[in-house]
Amino acid sequence: MYALGHELAQSSAQKFDLAHVRVLLAALNNPERRFSSVLIAGTNGKGSTAATLASILRIAGYRTGLYTSPHLIRINERIRISDAQIADHDFALLHDLVDRTAERLVEEQELPWHPSFFEMLTAIAFEYFAQNKVDIAVLEVGMGGRLDATNVVDPLLSVITDISLDHQKFLGDTVAEISREKAGIIRPGGIVVTLPQHPQANDVIGHTILKLNANAISAVPYVPPVSPASDGHLATQASVPISRYPLEVLGEQILVETPLLGRHQLRNVALAIASAVELKKQGFKISANTIARGIRDARWPGRFQVLPSEGDAPEYVFDVAHNPAGAWALRSTLSSFYEGRPLTFIFGAMRDKAIGEMAEILFPLADKVIVTRADNPRSASFEEIRDAARTSADLEPAEDVSAALHLVRSLSPPAVVVITGSIYLVGEAMRLLGVKV
Repeated sequence: MYALGHELAQSSAQKFDLAHVRVLLAALNNPERRFSSVLIAGTNGKGSTAATLASILRIAGYRTGLYTSPHLIRINERIRISDAQIADHDFALLHDLVDRTAERLVEEQELPWHPSFFEMLTAIAFEYFAQNKVDIAVLEVGMGGRLDATNVVDPLLSVITDISLDHQKFLGDTVAEISREKAGIIRPGGIVVTLPQHPQANDVIGHTILKLNANAISAVPYVPPVSPASDGHLATQASVPISRYPLEVLGEQILVETPLLGRHQLRNVALAIASAVELKKQGFKISANTIARGIRDARWPGRFQVLPSEGDAPEYVFDVAHNPAGAWALRSTLSSFYEGRPLTFIFGAMRDKAIGEMAEILFPLADKVIVTRADNPRSASFEEIRDAARTSADLEPAEDVSAALHLVRSLSPPAVVVITGSIYLVGEAMRLLGVKV
């Protein structure tokens, strides 16, 4: 299998450049031109939006590719067709093809260096989708947008989810600077689906739309006015909590039932609905019923995913909140669903994240915080998290994720255990607990 490294771990001399990606793809006979696509950028919510839209398209009968990042447990999760992960055999064959092509291009001085991890993976995904003749692929931008490897496609729609501070080292120090990178996925005369959000982001997106004479589609009509979590409409389906609310779509009243919990997820579902409605206008056979079924069947693991208590085991909540905006969303959802119940956090983060801000947001909710680290060289140590948090909360160290899980199982009475702070931490915990992705 492909040796893993972090997407951002490139040599200091190597720069993001779409021209290099285009050279690689041209040598592969431009697989990105052999399928239709939707491109989704944003700081938080782009994966949830992508997974929901892909589910709607699959239910509508289309052979649908889905490309997302990063992964929780296995790299195969990132590349799917009709909800089936790419098989190891296919991944290995395509990696060999793309790697040999890249090496030849470097030898022939068509490329200045070997493509990055993410560029390679994007080329593998595009080739896989093209070879398997997908009708449409839903593509999540890896980071930023303007110079992201996915931005070589000519999408039917560009979708921009909520934007906040993250990856400042690469994207800029303000919401406006980051928004300019995200808005790089907008095409001249193209269609953009988005929602009102941070004023700086609104300003940048709006100016870009006007400059490029693009057509803006608002998802506001599909956001329910009251959060189901606070309005008594939370339901359970096969022991899994869902949000349930009525909505008018395509002139029909449907019942939206989504396993994606939290007020922030209602915005992501709305973006997926607006995108599906726009695709219908472009000739895709999508109905109100397929939208409702697609939302209900959508799965996006590790986003306020609840593993109910069994026997003496505690109830687990997995959430990959890895920046302050994600932490606020998690805090809001916990307050809605677990108010008055004791919470124990298993927390770990990458040292380049805003640990102090996340701790300030989340730790006051917890009776106990167990601090650990994922098996990743960028993981912050207990001391780094303690010093960054500057909190009086009860922090207890655990050597690794396995030790942290063992520690929470010894607590009495068992509390709700919230595992968060890093996608790598959440992925390890899910693997150790046998949670399917």
